[in-house]
This record gives sequence, C-alpha cells and structure tokens, in this order.
Amino acid sequence: MKILETCIQYGQPFLLENIKNELDPMLESILYKKLYKKGANTLIKLGDVEINYNVEFKLFMTTDLPNPHYLPEIATKINLINFTLTNLGLEE
Repeated sequence: MKILETCIQYGQPFLLENIKNELDPMLESILYKKLYKKGANTLIKLGDVEINYNVEFKLFMTTDLPNPHYLPEIATKINLINFTLTNLGLEE
C-alpha cells in the first residue's frame, strides 16, 4: 500500500497483477475517484490515510482469469480489455 500511495502522490502508473473476481475494498475510493478538496490540495482517502492525489495517476490491473466477472458497480467504472490469444489466432 505504501508503493500505491507514493504512485498516487507523484502521478506514476501502478500495476496490480493477478487480481481475482473480488477487489480489495481499499481500492474502492480509487475506482470511484472519491476525491475532495482541502484548501488548494486534492485529496483521496485510502483506508484511514489521506493523501494528495495527482491527476496523472493511472491504475492498471491484470488477471489470469479467462472470463472475469466483476460487480456491476465496478464494471461501469473500469475499462475491461480482453487480450486473450487462442492457438488459431496465433497460427493466423
């Protein structure tokens, strides 16, 4: 989580690998972009920690599941890209 916090503060991309159908509830504020202003700073709350949010931050998630199913609330907030390769596709 410390690495994630640093990436959010400095606007660096963050990659979560091998996620499953259920996501950590701490990611909810990032997925829903629950941002708020305090003075001149834009903040986001991760768990019980408030951190500065840089608009350049990007979150990428990968899974090895062939056909992942996420809750509708989450599915509407993410872009799901299927990069599945088949043997037939590789032969072509």
